[in-house]
Amino acid sequence: MNSDIRKTGKSGKIVLFICLLVIAGIQLFPLIWLVDFSLANPNELFTSGILVWPEKIQWGNYVKAFVDGNFLLYFKNSILINTLAVVFVLLISVMASFACIRMEWKLSGVVKTLLLMGMMIPIHATLLPNFVIYDKLGLTDTIWALLIPYIAFSLPQGVFLTSSFMSAIPKELEEAALLDGCGIYRIVFTMIMPLMKASLVTVAIMTYLNNWNEFMMASTYLSTKTWKTLPFAILEFTGQYSSNYAVQFAVMALTAAPALLIYIILNKYITKGVAAGAVKG
Repeated sequence: MNSDIRKTGKSGKIVLFICLLVIAGIQLFPLIWLVDFSLANPNELFTSGILVWPEKIQWGNYVKAFVDGNFLLYFKNSILINTLAVVFVLLISVMASFACIRMEWKLSGVVKTLLLMGMMIPIHATLLPNFVIYDKLGLTDTIWALLIPYIAFSLPQGVFLTSSFMSAIPKELEEAALLDGCGIYRIVFTMIMPLMKASLVTVAIMTYLNNWNEFMMASTYLSTKTWKTLPFAILEFTGQYSSNYAVQFAVMALTAAPALLIYIILNKYITKGVAAGAVKG
């Protein structure tokens, strides 16, 4: 009887493993297809099969994409803009959460609700108004044209996660710090923020990944190469090499690689932060 139960349990695990393996293969297939086409000769892409088996791996596609596509310039812009956006989102989220959760004032709940309502505003609805405002202020084609909306659209999510964590921190810790003579900024930055490390890491990763792949605002507010980011570079590269699809796939692979590596390395922090924030909230 016990042996039959064990065999049934093993069979169930094998079936579950096979199902998960199939699902993982389906999820990873677009990435495999992208890398496969990026290593092929352009003449080999027009085949009847789903994948291409190159006669010779064309590493030159990546060299051309890296050199002719101004990859280093666009990569530097993406790193700089996204890093600044993460720093501002973390600082503003923590301070806004402290003001709404810990400080007692009449409009604290209203302000928090208004901040969280930002998650319901679609990006496309703000493109034209923002463009008119930036044009009048002379901010188009500058770093602020991307930095301001990146911070604004990432802030509601940041406030949601940080406020959930902050509400679970005992107030007695802050009262003890006040009795020891600590000021409000010292309490926030030296006592509360270290306790919220899990939520801050989650906010930083999600903000970085969301903004890294953003394309619509970049293509609307930027017109020169000065502050172009990697997703926007793909559009320009497509126009430049309209007939060389293999190089276009190489550009897409290079653009997706940094975000993919960040997600693979830090995936556990995203899962832990979101799950803990949901429980605490």
